Formats: sequence, structure tokens, C-alpha cells
Amino acid sequence: MKFILGTKVNMTQFFQEDGVVVPATIVSVPKSVVTQVKTVDTDGYNSIQIASGERKEKNIAKAQLGHFDGKGNFRFVKEFRLKGEETSDLKVGDVLNADTFEVGDIVVVSGTSKGKGFQGGVKRHGFKGAPTSHGHRHDTRKPGSIGATGPQRVFKGTRMAGRMGSDRISVKNLEIIAVDMKNNQLLVKGALPGKRGTMLEIISR
Repeated sequence: MKFILGTKVNMTQFFQEDGVVVPATIVSVPKSVVTQVKTVDTDGYNSIQIASGERKEKNIAKAQLGHFDGKGNFRFVKEFRLKGEETSDLKVGDVLNADTFEVGDIVVVSGTSKGKGFQGGVKRHGFKGAPTSHGHRHDTRKPGSIGATGPQRVFKGTRMAGRMGSDRISVKNLEIIAVDMKNNQLLVKGALPGKRGTMLEIISR
């Protein structure tokens, strides 16, 4: 199992060897340090905790500073749980970089999507709206009847206007198409969740 933390930079185009151009996302991979190793014997399950990024020491709780034990003032901390009885050779203090992955690796990328605030049904759920004919002056984007006439309440899960975005999104079956060790970046085929600077979790099994 391979894993790393990265931040989204931007999207670009990538020309493959056969001349086909594909959309790709550049992911910056700062140095990640293993800060804790959990095992079945000590914690009941196997996992690896890694940390990356930087922030001012004054903004970090003393308990976290003690946990980092002088390895750095990290901004992001994430635990990657191993499957079943799977184990890892990583030890506390080990450093992970972009070369953790190779070209051709198939990965799952998770992150928080862009927040869009309160949106109507047309934008949030793709409703087509009312016809713009006679008698529909101000009703084009209104939701209309929601059909809750029997129990006289709104059913849970009814598609209506509301907060949109800022959700955890995982995109599967993405391919690593380039590894740039000079700039410590990965190039991932396709689009990834979030805005520029969003923390991403990249996992390959």
C-alpha cells in the first residue's frame, strides 16, 4: 500500500507518447514524515500516521508539538489505515516524497470539494426549471410542488435548495502519468476535488 499527502496546484494538459493529449492535475507533494505507527498489539489495528506542510509553532497545540517530537511544525496530519493484517516497513521518522509513486500507478484521490454556499435546485440538482412561457414571469427557477401532501411534511432526502459543496469526495481509478522529483510533484490524469491549495490524500493499493 502506497500513500502520500499533497496539495492541488492546478490543471494542465499532458501529451502522451502516442501524441494524445489528456487533462491532468498537478499535485505538489511536500516532504511527509511518519509521526506514528499503530499496530494490532498496541492499538487494535494497523495504521500509519504521516504529517506534512508547515505552520507557525505558536498556532500548534502543545500536545501536538509533543507528539511531533521536534520532527517539524506540520500543518496536515493524516492516518492511513492498513487493510486487515497488512503491515508496513515504515518507522517513526521515515520521510516520504513524490518518488513513493511510479508512472502507471492507479490511485484513489480524496479531498474536500469547493464550497458553493446556498444554491437553488437548478444548480444543486440539475432541475430544468419551468418553461419561460406566458404566466411564468418569476417562476423559472423555483422548485414548484414538492409532492408532500399526505403526511404534510417534507420527506428526508427531498432534493431542494440548500448548502452545496464542501463535501469529502473520492475519485477512483486515476493514473499517475508523471513524477517530477525536481519540483516534488505528481501529475495525475483527470480532475481532482477541491480548489488550489486543497489537501489531497493519494492512496494506491
